[in-house]
Amino acid sequence: MATVPFSATTRGTTGKGVARKLRATGQVPAVIYGHARQPQPLALDHHALTLFLEKHPYQSTVIALSIDGKASNTLIREVQRHPFKKQILHVDFQELVAGEKITVPVPVHLTGTPEGVRLGGGMLDHVLHELELECDPANIPGHITVDVTALTIGHSIHAGEIALPAGVTLRSNPEATVCVCAAPRVEAEAAPAAEGAAAAEPELIRKPKAEDEAEAK
Repeated sequence: MATVPFSATTRGTTGKGVARKLRATGQVPAVIYGHARQPQPLALDHHALTLFLEKHPYQSTVIALSIDGKASNTLIREVQRHPFKKQILHVDFQELVAGEKITVPVPVHLTGTPEGVRLGGGMLDHVLHELELECDPANIPGHITVDVTALTIGHSIHAGEIALPAGVTLRSNPEATVCVCAAPRVEAEAAPAAEGAAAAEPELIRKPKAEDEAEAK
């Protein structure tokens, strides 16, 4: 998979106060770590980062992170966002090592129209939208395509039934349902009222007052 470039700068100090000052100047505090290096504090441009995250599925995109002119292949492992503002608060990068396999979430794309939908009026329900896969960073698939054309009503496709590229291992539960072709929903029809039927009048239990008085006399 091709790498995507992005730039960062080092920062010498850390702490909540420093992070607040960075955010006030349009930057995002970040850190890069890996088993062969000490965690290194970074600063990112907030606007450039926002555009990057809108364009790329960052959890499965290898990023050639340029730090003060020196590039390292990385993955974004966590993005912290403000609970209600459109603001990125912090980013964690993991440095990748050649030949070392990693586990990443990869999107699942469904293709085709199920037989149960075409011929039986069924409905296709896409249940699992990502698969956890283990592979070499250089071979991360952009997505996994699943052909649902032969799927009939009442049948489903599970994670373990999906063919994966060479060198890629499934880490999700193989019994997890990826998609299912459900039976069409049947709405109960209300019984039609009889035409011209008059509403039944309530039975008169007590005699009218005038009759009571006449009988009393």
